[in-house]
Amino acid sequence: MSKYDLVLYDLDGTLWDSIPLILESLRKAYDIVLGGTDRTEADLKSYIGRPLGDTFAMHDKETSDKLIEAYLDYNCARMKENAIPIFPGVYDFLGKIKSMNVKQGIVTSKRRDSAMITIGLLKLEEYFDTMIFREDTVLAKPHGEPLIEAARRMGVSDMSRVLYVGDASADLLSARDCGADFALVGWTRMPKEELIRMGPDFVIETAERLSCIITGTEL
Repeated sequence: MSKYDLVLYDLDGTLWDSIPLILESLRKAYDIVLGGTDRTEADLKSYIGRPLGDTFAMHDKETSDKLIEAYLDYNCARMKENAIPIFPGVYDFLGKIKSMNVKQGIVTSKRRDSAMITIGLLKLEEYFDTMIFREDTVLAKPHGEPLIEAARRMGVSDMSRVLYVGDASADLLSARDCGADFALVGWTRMPKEELIRMGPDFVIETAERLSCIITGTEL
């Protein structure tokens, strides 16, 4: 018997190890548009999980639009080279949860076209019953609307029956905003202790732990 009717996942830093490429792409965008930036890695990391527009919101609209375009051009080209590896154990737990007949989905702030490049290369689409991208809702993470939309599409009205799995503060805040439970992946590249202090419902130190959380059992 599952504790949840729907398990949703973030992508970057949760299912696949894309944080190094994101930071590389952000720096490249600044090099192309402005000749570089003095923004720190910690600052840039703090925007991961949120829309690109938020990342560049401190600039005027013309500059922001140029940075977004440069980022997407570079990032998509690198993704097509299959530059993003999947985290160990992900296929195993996605397959196991699918075999339990629990619905699974993606909720990401990435745009559909760019996200689908790596989803296709890593052959992940078969595991998911729904996928929510930046274009699918008015509000993005850290708001709860993307999770609510995923649940609505799956016919789930009780958000306490939804588990969101992520690696960043925007993911946790999104779950909290709509009443879903949140599981932090132990392999996050974000400041882990800060995230734990925010009070996730679960911390998944190993991939095997996720199926135990869903069934309410222990390893």
